[in-house]
Amino acid sequence: MAQTLFRDVQVIDGSGAAPFSADVLVADNRIKSIGRRPGGLAAPPDADVVEGGGATLMPGLVEAHAHPSFANTPSLPALGEIPPEEHTLITMKFVRLLLDHGFTSINSAAAAKPRLDVVIRNAINAGDIPGPRMLAASPEMTVTSGLGDVRLQHLHRETFAVIADGPDEFRRWARFFVREGVDTLKINPSGDEGAPGSRAHTTVMTEAEVAAVCEVAWAHDKRVAAHARSAESVKMALRHGAQMIFHATLADEEALDMLEAARDRIFVAPTIGITWAALKEAPALRGVPLPAEAARRLERELEQGAANMKALSRRGVRVLPGGDYGLGYNPMPRNARDLEHFVRLFDFTPMQAIEAATRHGGELMMQGDALGQVREGYLADLLLVDGDPLRDIAILQDAGRLLAIMKDGRFHKPPQPRRQARPLAAE
Repeated sequence: MAQTLFRDVQVIDGSGAAPFSADVLVADNRIKSIGRRPGGLAAPPDADVVEGGGATLMPGLVEAHAHPSFANTPSLPALGEIPPEEHTLITMKFVRLLLDHGFTSINSAAAAKPRLDVVIRNAINAGDIPGPRMLAASPEMTVTSGLGDVRLQHLHRETFAVIADGPDEFRRWARFFVREGVDTLKINPSGDEGAPGSRAHTTVMTEAEVAAVCEVAWAHDKRVAAHARSAESVKMALRHGAQMIFHATLADEEALDMLEAARDRIFVAPTIGITWAALKEAPALRGVPLPAEAARRLERELEQGAANMKALSRRGVRVLPGGDYGLGYNPMPRNARDLEHFVRLFDFTPMQAIEAATRHGGELMMQGDALGQVREGYLADLLLVDGDPLRDIAILQDAGRLLAIMKDGRFHKPPQPRRQARPLAAE
């Protein structure tokens, strides 16, 4: 039995409790024992000992809205131009990069091609390629003119979506993706500021279309994730049993009440990262200012989205980091920036942001009560961090501050020495 002892570490256990000094013993792929210091734990004779020297030991991060196949392309149609063979290799690169940056679990929010997520998830599970724990999603199921419909009458174009109109078409696509092995069926009941024909405040799928996908998911023990920015799309997704509500940025009071009533079964990922990047960073990167009306709409969504997430957090709804990273102006693997957004925009404390990305993220990943905390019996997905993220949450964005990355009891990144030459953010 392989054993690893982390000695003299400052533990942030993911539960929201105060950090504590301890030794932590990992046996095979589980956390076997936690011994608070000064007593600590004696090292078993065959254990590998990692001298923490007071560094932070915390659960691995969970990305709640991942797009590992989105390839940081400059536009949505550019995703459709990547051949499937190259696209598979690109996705393989990005899942490894996410693990390199401390994301030991990712919940895909949509694949750019029908089987990309499934193939990559299976290869990770088989040990053929390095990557996080992964839940695989379908491409986004949308309507004509909805988010993801980039077709032109005179020219073939495609991106991350399949187009369906009417419940029978949605039902057929949902069954197809179930057959191919996805964990999650993704639907786009609302519009988006990136969809010229269907802006974020619009609701473009019908009750019958949403119901058709949710019925397929229920029959096959799958989950439904809804791109739901508009208030009505949030309500529609909840009425039909969707478990993941992405965005909810324009939710009204009735939608907030419904989210609170469903808080034990649903997760909300606002993906504020992409809204922030579209408003604050994309114009400079493109060298073209946003039109005044587009800037006004994004400002409104950013403001209302922040207010809604504050309200949902107060109501006990699980709000998870995951910022829709994967486009050129909002690229992977800087996904950990979402934790800083939670602190700066949603008034989360650093501890609350970490809890959202660990304990609540672990609940999202369908591993039972066994993921997302430094706790005896839990899966050993762990980060050893050079510094204290409770004092500066931004250090989690620096992969160089991750002294060790452990997934399932094995080191993806073997322990590195602390950077003694550089002052720590916490010191």
